[in-house]
Amino acid sequence: MQDNDKALSPPASVNPAQAIAQLELSPHADHMLALAATVAAICGGLYGYDTGIISGALILITREFQLPSNMQEIVAAAILAGAVVGALATGSLSEAIGRRRSVIVVTIVYMIGAVACALAPSVWSLVAARFFLGLAVGGSTQVVPMYISELAPSDRRGKLVTLFNVAIGIGILLANIVGFTLHEVWTWREMVAIAAIPAFIVFVSMFFLPQSPRWAAENIGLHGALESLRRVRNCHRTIHKEVNQIQEVAERTRDEDRGWRGLSQPWVRPALVAALGVAVFTQCGGLEMMIYYAPTFLSQAGFGASSALLASLGVAIVYCVMTLIGCLNVDRIGRRRLMLIMCPGSVLSLIGLGIVFAMHPAPGGFASWLVIAFLLLFIMFNAGGIQVVGWLLGAEMFPLSMRSQATSLHAATLWGSNLIVTGTALSLVHLLGLGGTMWFYAGVNVASFLFVLFFVPETAGSSLEDIEAALKEKRFRPEGERISILQNA
Repeated sequence: MQDNDKALSPPASVNPAQAIAQLELSPHADHMLALAATVAAICGGLYGYDTGIISGALILITREFQLPSNMQEIVAAAILAGAVVGALATGSLSEAIGRRRSVIVVTIVYMIGAVACALAPSVWSLVAARFFLGLAVGGSTQVVPMYISELAPSDRRGKLVTLFNVAIGIGILLANIVGFTLHEVWTWREMVAIAAIPAFIVFVSMFFLPQSPRWAAENIGLHGALESLRRVRNCHRTIHKEVNQIQEVAERTRDEDRGWRGLSQPWVRPALVAALGVAVFTQCGGLEMMIYYAPTFLSQAGFGASSALLASLGVAIVYCVMTLIGCLNVDRIGRRRLMLIMCPGSVLSLIGLGIVFAMHPAPGGFASWLVIAFLLLFIMFNAGGIQVVGWLLGAEMFPLSMRSQATSLHAATLWGSNLIVTGTALSLVHLLGLGGTMWFYAGVNVASFLFVLFFVPETAGSSLEDIEAALKEKRFRPEGERISILQNA
């Protein structure tokens, strides 16, 4: 990386204010941001589709390769293991070559991985291909939200970044629709291969988008940041304020605050605790368990196979709708407040679901309808709350000098938690029963509410530089309705 002063200084003969005043702003700034949001949405959709399609495809894969149950688990989990590795590896890559180029690399891996899965001649080659595909899935969850957060204006950052979450829901929904309606028309190979098409669309789109202005400022220079900002901002005054903030942060950044070493600094710890804690509760609160295993749970409760699959499709629809509603409101309501409003509903829904499961409802009776009602209510509250915020906090809470590494750790935490939940849910049901398992997850959601209440500040309306300043000045803490991030900002 270049020396900080050198990287952020314009040529000696150019005054920064004069350079900004002379910028020729693009008349298509809003269109460029819309394209960036579309890229984020497609990547989120790929994540949702590639992880969700296995539920419908696994039956066909098992039939072709005659898989025992342990091999089914390995095939399903391979993509999650790859995602952990991909999330960690992409952090260094996005710092070295930039966020935009990293997305291009990730899409190439997506395309190769999807085709490799579709052409796999044996079960172990399929496992290897799904692991390779997981590298792209994990990598995209690290770099795409970070890229969008660094490109977006602060007042629209939440909405643009959480489009990634909305698209995850759409991807899961499409995967459920494909698995439910086309399992007798398509082979599993076609179900998997189709993901290469949207990956190619993202690959082409990235050549039209600018670099992250934050990364450009630190690695190319002020002229690089201005070139990026002029393409996504429609006001010279906004650019001037943003550049000043970037420069002020860079001037205060020390060598020991950079990279992985920077994450050990005490002043960064509140952001690590808040973002990584929410990441764990995002995955461990029960929603991932419901998405992967709802048909299994409902079948164990006496529902027929068709009813269980339809209920699973309902889960995907509610998830998709609620993440969209949360996306549209997260900037207005706030990240912290949204989680605190929705979490009690998740707790009560799981308690109710546990009570009904413990009663061993007869199929087709009133209690069966209560199971579906409580299940969908839980998805509504969880998907519209913490699921909207989980990926967003990791993209906006961390300082620029260590953001790539921190978002890698954040994405790996999300994927690692997902892997743990996926690997233990059925064992938990065997140990505690369906009712006890729901009550266990209700307890996890109570813990998540208390965690947000005491450890997660409100970041809505703050620029990335405001958040970094709050960390350094020890103002990064919840305080009343609007916390101290905005004080003196």
